[in-house]
Amino acid sequence: MRSVDISQKKLSERIAVARGFIKLSKESIFRIKNKNVEKGDPLAIAEVKAIEAVKDTPHAIAFCHPIPIEYVEAKCDLAEDGVIVTVTVKANAKTGVEMEALYGVAVALLNIWDMVKKYEKDEKGQYPNTAITEIRVISKEKRPLGSP
Repeated sequence: MRSVDISQKKLSERIAVARGFIKLSKESIFRIKNKNVEKGDPLAIAEVKAIEAVKDTPHAIAFCHPIPIEYVEAKCDLAEDGVIVTVTVKANAKTGVEMEALYGVAVALLNIWDMVKKYEKDEKGQYPNTAITEIRVISKEKRPLGSP
């Protein structure tokens, strides 16, 4: 078994943007808007955990090369029926940063779910409407170092 050999590749500026969505109940959305979630602010926590996850990606994704991450932005936006999470990752590296951006989004969404799960459960303790969907790469770029 071996990893992909990137030793001959040149350093390039790498940028990736990923996005995902979590569908939530009206009660959860109301509580998030009004800062009335018992566990704290799900959006702030999700953004912090997304950034931490990006930097920890090689520990979670098999054969993922450790990359010197130079910039991460995590943004959570409330929608009418849930939360949209967007993560942007930049690095000067020999391989792309898509997995880092995707992993950041996934971890952020899971943290939101965990923080509002109390309000998402039905009378049987199930989650009939809560769903994480649409995790995908929105864009990726590769530019030679020093290009505008």
